[in-house]
Order: sequence, then C-alpha cells, then structure tokens
Amino acid sequence: MEDDELTARLDFLRAVEPLKDTLRSAYTATGRPESTAEHTWRLCLMALLFEDHYPDLDILKLIKICIIHDLGETIGGDIAAVDQVEGTNKNHEERKDLEQLASPLSAKIKEKILSLWDEYEQAFSPEAKLAKAMDKLETILQHTQGKNPPEFDYGFNLDYGRKYTDYDDLTKRLRQFIDQDTKRLVQKNQ
Repeated sequence: MEDDELTARLDFLRAVEPLKDTLRSAYTATGRPESTAEHTWRLCLMALLFEDHYPDLDILKLIKICIIHDLGETIGGDIAAVDQVEGTNKNHEERKDLEQLASPLSAKIKEKILSLWDEYEQAFSPEAKLAKAMDKLETILQHTQGKNPPEFDYGFNLDYGRKYTDYDDLTKRLRQFIDQDTKRLVQKNQ
C-alpha cells in the first residue's frame, strides 16, 4: 500500500473519531449520555450474539453494515426519533456528511462504505433488514436500562421501529421481551 493511501485511511479514521463523543438520546445505567459509537458497538455485538440464528446470512456483511450505519452522525449528530420532523430528510443530510467524511479515501473504499450505508438505509438485503431491526432493538433496550431523565417518554418506544423489528420471529420475540420492560417503566413513571 502506498503512503498516500495509508495517509488517506488515517485521515478518515481521524475524521470519524468524534463519533465517540456524538451523544444520543439514550443514557447509560449510570446516567451518562450514550455515544453513537457505544450504540454501534453493542449493535455489532448483537449481530455476533445472534449469528447462529441466521446461518444463511453473511454475518460479516451484517457487521459491516452495523459499523457504517451511523458514521454520518459524526458531523450532523444524532437526531432522536422523537425529535425528527416530518418532511425533513435526515437521511439525505447524513449521507452527505458521510460522503464528506469518506472524501479522503480512494474511490473503491469510499464506494464500499457508501454502498453499505445505502443498503442499510434502503433495507434492500436480508442483512440490511436485520441490521435495521437490531438497530431499533438495541436503542429500545438501552432505553430500558438507562438512568433516563424524569421526563423521558418510554411510551414512545412501544411503537418505535416496529416495521423493522417485525423482521422475523426472533426479532419479534426479542421485541416482546423488551416491550415488557418498557411497559413496566411506563407504569412506574406515570
């Protein structure tokens, strides 16, 4: 590998480092805001943990999609689902941000990253559909574990992302278990 390619890849890695500090609407069990990078880590761990249930899927591709899915938030930040405004195109902005982040990379590597992101956004492969399902499940799971502020809207999670979490029997069952915890939190915080 040539020095300029090494430099480009290091520049990209430096550019995405702020994702470690990009905060989400979720909180950890200690009450600290969760970063997007932490969410991505556990999403990848979920994919690995349930790999045995999906022998026909390309698990490496699934994990790659999980790693890429929120990289654009490095620039624009995370917009919580409850704060997303109807009619705005959050995904368009996030893709533009990802293009900017990937600009130092070779055309081949840049295209690989953007293709994985597009695949996730459009959910057109089984791996992308499962990544979407697990992304929503991980978010809801974190909301049930986190030390959230008193005004946190747990009820929102009972419908959030259901069109994705109904991906298959396993994701539906996982959702049912997580929803039980969410319902307890709704009752507790009324």
